[in-house]
Amino acid sequence: MAAPGGTRRGPLLLLLLLLLAGFVHGASSLFVVKNGNGTACIMADFSAAFLMNYDTKSGSKNVTFDLPSKAEVLNSSTCGKENTSDPVLKIAFGKGHTLTLNFTRNATRYSVHLLSFEYNLSDTDIFPNASTRDIKTVESITDIKADIDKKYRCVSSNQIHMNNVTIILHDTTIQAYLSSNNFSKEETRCRQDIPSPTTAPPGPKPTSPSPSPVPESPSVHKYNVSGTNGTCLLANMGLQLNITYEKKDNTIATRIFNINPNKTTINGSCNSHVVTLELRSENVTLLVFSFGMNASSSRFFLQGIQLNTMLPDAREPTFKAGNDSLRALQATIGNSYKCNAEENVQVTKAFSVNIFKVWVQAFKFEGDKFGSVEECQLDENNMLIPIAVGGALAGLVLIVLIAYLIGRKRSHAGYQTI
Repeated sequence: MAAPGGTRRGPLLLLLLLLLAGFVHGASSLFVVKNGNGTACIMADFSAAFLMNYDTKSGSKNVTFDLPSKAEVLNSSTCGKENTSDPVLKIAFGKGHTLTLNFTRNATRYSVHLLSFEYNLSDTDIFPNASTRDIKTVESITDIKADIDKKYRCVSSNQIHMNNVTIILHDTTIQAYLSSNNFSKEETRCRQDIPSPTTAPPGPKPTSPSPSPVPESPSVHKYNVSGTNGTCLLANMGLQLNITYEKKDNTIATRIFNINPNKTTINGSCNSHVVTLELRSENVTLLVFSFGMNASSSRFFLQGIQLNTMLPDAREPTFKAGNDSLRALQATIGNSYKCNAEENVQVTKAFSVNIFKVWVQAFKFEGDKFGSVEECQLDENNMLIPIAVGGALAGLVLIVLIAYLIGRKRSHAGYQTI
């Protein structure tokens, strides 16, 4: 004889499992841009998380939020005009925040060549106690690209770093220059979804050029810079450079290569307000990381990256790029910054640096060792997922146990002696 109420356990269990699935990340949203005839030219289906740092009257503060389900496509989005302008998708949410995807194409591929985010610091729901009420804009080139008439598909998370803002796209499907009113059945997968290539057996050389394979993760190396007063910089990290340039045949190429610490010369300098790490290797003429400090908030940060290298197949063989207004890898002076997740620092539109398993400290040390660790926001968010899943599973077990005990009690109640 079944215990009374036993038939309710199945729907309850299903509901709890559905709730459990929601802990992974926010639900995706579909955004569509149509032309004057009502035909779709851009479709984008993704969810997004924003990790930000902003200034308050009592110091800097980190904030994390998701792209809400109520986000809408702005009327200023456009399908563009052939040979005149390119498609643009503008997504608005909250109190004056806009995420913009600018597309471009060549004969064979299209891409989100620029992603920009405009945010309003007067939105107290997201930025409580902000020191200003300004509207800020950050932007970055992206590696979102696909073949013409194919959709871009990326199940893995795609991190786009823009100074003090990191945007993480989840489960992304994007297509522009649509030839129909729906996503193409064919797709171009992102590099994050593709496993590391294995060595292929010798064979005939291809008759047409193919893109260079993405190298494996770089070796992590410990870099040390010392001055007259001792150590001023310790950095454990693997470095990977991304350079976009115009080749001699007028095509656009992207070169991705790792810094090999075994073939790298390390130098640097220690000053009271700036610490530099200088690297020279077989692929790089000079790569400089500059760390600065904010005396009022007692924090250090990566403020500048400079690169000087040679690209033999480029229209301009000497490649130079730099940015001295970065705000990455921040921590309190005397502490260290650590991040197991891969961090992408966008230096210029044509140059970015992927930093792997970084652990860094600048200026102040005790005993030439790393100080107390300040975990990056990406690692903290990744830790929340197993905690939430574990909590949900524990709650699920408890509810099922309670339901079982209640059902058993009701079953025994039917056989009590009168």
